Amino acid sequence: MQHEPSTPSTEQTAQDAAPVTTLPTTRHTGCPFDPPAELAQLREEQPLRRMDYPDGHQGWLATGHSVVRAILADPRFSSRYELIHVPFPGWPTEVPPAPTGDMSGIDAPEHTRYRRLLMGKFTVRRMRELTARVEEITTEHLDAMERQGGPVDLVTAFAQPVPALMICELLGVPTADRDVFQRHTATVTDQSTSMEDQVAAYTAIQEIIHGLVLAKRAEPTDDLLSDLAQDGGLSDEELAGVGTFLLGAGLDTTANMLALGTFALLSNPDQLAALRNDPGLADQAVEELMRYLTIADPGIRAALEDVEVDGHLIRAGETVTLSLQAANRDPQRFPAPDTLDVHRKATGQLSFGHGAHQCLGQQLARVEMRVAFPALLTRFPTLRLAVAPEDVPLRTRSNIYGVHQLPVTWDQEAGR
Repeated sequence: MQHEPSTPSTEQTAQDAAPVTTLPTTRHTGCPFDPPAELAQLREEQPLRRMDYPDGHQGWLATGHSVVRAILADPRFSSRYELIHVPFPGWPTEVPPAPTGDMSGIDAPEHTRYRRLLMGKFTVRRMRELTARVEEITTEHLDAMERQGGPVDLVTAFAQPVPALMICELLGVPTADRDVFQRHTATVTDQSTSMEDQVAAYTAIQEIIHGLVLAKRAEPTDDLLSDLAQDGGLSDEELAGVGTFLLGAGLDTTANMLALGTFALLSNPDQLAALRNDPGLADQAVEELMRYLTIADPGIRAALEDVEVDGHLIRAGETVTLSLQAANRDPQRFPAPDTLDVHRKATGQLSFGHGAHQCLGQQLARVEMRVAFPALLTRFPTLRLAVAPEDVPLRTRSNIYGVHQLPVTWDQEAGR
């Protein structure tokens, strides 16, 4: 339903006269899993409020669950990169349009065309059919960990290779190219890396994928890229772009969820024990870990027209930064939100987004986590950190939060 533009009330105008000066990003609490404390205070005071952007733009910051969810679902807010103002200091004031095939930075009808084409490839049923292969890959890497013995870096030994192998197999990426893709993906998501280096890394991935597309057109195999190359109606450039987008989305996010999720469970031994003792909790535990950690943050949207949200008038052209981590810790939606509770039914968590741009590969990510977490905890009942918690290096300069390494060990005789 379209809302007629309205004039903000005097009270609203007064509230909006003191905007947030910067997006809170520093975690002060000492707990590596908690969002910046300022976000909770801002959410309590006003879940949608004015915010100053580094380039001088005055837009908005959304922190409440209902507000964030409403904006994500509203087609009057655009995901187009070139329309948004970036909330991170030091980034370019002008963002180029999304590369061909990057579904996160486009709107309908282009987005709709891509999504309709791919949705049938990522159904719940099809992803569940991959469970056996996820179990095989998981077991292979747990076997390798057991043979090596602790301590090991869980990131490189387990968290990265399991989702990397799955998305590469799904797309049909040759084994020889997989390490290169992981390295370039890390560059693209690292906020400390220059925009030039990020663009170069993205371009390098696209070039390799483009060569793969040509190979799939000539000699199709049993994989997603071959399917799309034969009957998807996409140009070579579009197919290479879509493949690059899916590869990047499928590698880094799930890898960081597996590593940071394990760190969170090791830091909450009662929750770890509950999941280990009842693998049937895996579905709930995955949703709760997604809510509790919210590794991909924030979302950014630009208003295409005047829109009234939560009693505030957002003008056409204004950018709204959506703090998903604040929304997922909103006590109005999730009681005791700062507590990790694997028994919680975290229905409505927004870590996969919401609306038209909700994560296309969310079912694959769920399958991987539902298999990997219980398998890891069952195989190594005495799994523990090999360093002090405060010595775990955190990815504080990436828009995908996580850990750089997670050194773990276990009692060798308790491997199996």
